[in-house]
Amino acid sequence: MRSSRLVAACLVGLVVPGLAVTAVVPASAVSASHAAPASAGSSKPGKGVTLTLPAPRGRYATGESSFRLVDGQRADPWVAGRPYRELMISVFYPAVHTGGRPFTKQFPPAVAAATGAAVEEGDMLPAGLVEWAATRTHSVADAAMAPGRFPVVLYSPGAGDPRGWNVSLVEDLASRGYVVVTVDHTGEAPAVQFPDGHVVGNGPMTAAWDQAFRNGTTLAFFTKLMDTRIADTELVLDRLTSLPKRLSHGMDLNRIGMFGHSAGGFTAANTMYGDRRIKAGVDLDGTLEYTSKPDGTNLSEVALHGLDRPFLLMGSSSADGSDVRREPSWASFWRHQRGWKADVTLDDSVHASFTDAEALLPQLAGRVPAATLDAAVGTVDAHRAVAANRALVASFFDRFLKGRDDHLLDGGPSPYPITFVR
Repeated sequence: MRSSRLVAACLVGLVVPGLAVTAVVPASAVSASHAAPASAGSSKPGKGVTLTLPAPRGRYATGESSFRLVDGQRADPWVAGRPYRELMISVFYPAVHTGGRPFTKQFPPAVAAATGAAVEEGDMLPAGLVEWAATRTHSVADAAMAPGRFPVVLYSPGAGDPRGWNVSLVEDLASRGYVVVTVDHTGEAPAVQFPDGHVVGNGPMTAAWDQAFRNGTTLAFFTKLMDTRIADTELVLDRLTSLPKRLSHGMDLNRIGMFGHSAGGFTAANTMYGDRRIKAGVDLDGTLEYTSKPDGTNLSEVALHGLDRPFLLMGSSSADGSDVRREPSWASFWRHQRGWKADVTLDDSVHASFTDAEALLPQLAGRVPAATLDAAVGTVDAHRAVAANRALVASFFDRFLKGRDDHLLDGGPSPYPITFVR
């Protein structure tokens, strides 16, 4: 929702005017349930339009493995009486020997249904126009990992978004030689499906947001949301070594980065502030303060003090998008940042231009009004926007996790629709 880049669009309808040890469990049931049949590329959608994600452009094929993480030391913050916290993560990684094997689906069935409904409502799309369960990734489930040791990058989605709502960017990064771990912050996404089939929605969280907005306690709500996300991220970092050897042996845990969209960008910055394991981070259009309308009244510690490690700010050009001249929390962060920094605006974009919405929704041109698509993903050319997002994120992590600098982030002339903010 655009009254706060801390809360995603699926909550817009709620705004009135104005066990002892953490376990790592392979999600083989989930992987099996959302693997596409080998003939999926030629099959026709069952109900609606099948949307396609753009192929990654790196040198590696990519694999995907999903896991359930369970923390018995922390009660679930959104479900009363649940004495443990459970998460789902997906690991995208450079792979070999994927030819002829089916690609995974972007979402397992329950997540596809709930996410599709949220996107349709939030972006004013006709219900049932898209077969959300049909979209494939370009990754093979549990494929053999490519030889070598690769930097690890965590991805945190926006509040209200599932971990699979930025596959285009995540897969591309994996194809360039990164292990990318996407995190579902259970209770925020419309649905999180677990290996045994049970599904956790976001009803309690949205009810808490509704109550906080109405009674003026949004600061406490946002603080709880972010504290939960930081704890989730710490859990993932702690458990990377507990993943199967087929994956962990290829992870270089001395080179860890993190990026996120909206609240996920805030999560990346906040986690970096307290955890030195993360060496570099990216915020995709996410405020760095605890307010329903970013105005500088409740700045976070990271906004007040900055970081001593590299951090990239990437904002949209919409009227309420983020850059260091318009967003108070970004301006404060900019003044106090001691590590490398840059602020880049994606021209003619909106908040969702940094998600898979940018790659997928323009495929509905001619089926929905142009104004509807413009409102959803901006007027920037979708192919150029996807290419820019991929190039900028890869350039940043290449520079600070691999020591390879293509100078894209120096701020000179660029083939991409971007503006450097000075």
